Amino acid sequence: MNTELEQIVAEVNKVVKGKEPVIRKVLAAVLSGGHVLLEDIPGVGKTTLAMALGRSMELECKRMQFTPDVLPSDIIGFTMYNSGTGEFEYRKGAVFCNLFLADELNRTSSKTQSALLEVMEEGKATVDGVPHMLPRPFTVIATENPFGSSGTQMLPESQLDRFLICLNVGYPAHQAAVDILKGSTQKGLEQVRSVITVERLMELRAQAESLHVEDNMYDYIVRLTEETRVEPRIALGVSPRGSIALLKMAKAMALMRGGDYLIPEDVLAVIEDVWRHRIHLNARARAEGVDVSGIIFDITERIHAV
Repeated sequence: MNTELEQIVAEVNKVVKGKEPVIRKVLAAVLSGGHVLLEDIPGVGKTTLAMALGRSMELECKRMQFTPDVLPSDIIGFTMYNSGTGEFEYRKGAVFCNLFLADELNRTSSKTQSALLEVMEEGKATVDGVPHMLPRPFTVIATENPFGSSGTQMLPESQLDRFLICLNVGYPAHQAAVDILKGSTQKGLEQVRSVITVERLMELRAQAESLHVEDNMYDYIVRLTEETRVEPRIALGVSPRGSIALLKMAKAMALMRGGDYLIPEDVLAVIEDVWRHRIHLNARARAEGVDVSGIIFDITERIHAV
């Protein structure tokens, strides 16, 4: 296993007890250069996980609590007239950082949600026709409460597709819950120490990107993708972007286990998290209460690496 990455997981685990698999996948998404959507009920540690991860890698972090009155200009910035110089000046928005935590993203308006699209995809914010490049690395970790909670609205499909993975944190296990009650996780983020620098993170990203992939693994991912398009319970299968996302995440997972090439287990470890929010069921499947995760499992049982 990669020692540095294991140390990061251990540091985050100091304040987010009993969620090591989730921590690993969020770290893998950061290594992949992708964005993360944490979907769960309030109070299970989503925000703490994001802030601790940023602290362990010396990332400049900014957090925004999304409410109905948050405006796009709050996110990407705005230009204003400076009477002293007689010129218009650009004031940066909250996204100008390495790790932007969008807390309860689905509580704000659709217009404000859409303001994140360009910065997530292009790494820049365009204000009054002028592009402004964001720092590198740049990652969005957004949290959302389940649809149906008071004051929430569904994210549009175009927004969901920009997230590399979608994870559920879930309730803590019994012993982790006991530790929380004892106060062992209430010491704050100060106990999380820095493990790597931003420069080292970029080096690790490059290693993940250049990881060796055999032709049969490319074929395996494509066959899995094609199966989602012929599955009778699925109305909208996985796009080529979803295939690329799966490959990126699998490479990062391979790097975390200390491997120098991709194996099927790396793909299977993350396929549900990468595809669950990208697959749309047809009306009959929804009426029957079919679970997307179950369909993904069925597909992986049918399709095997050659």
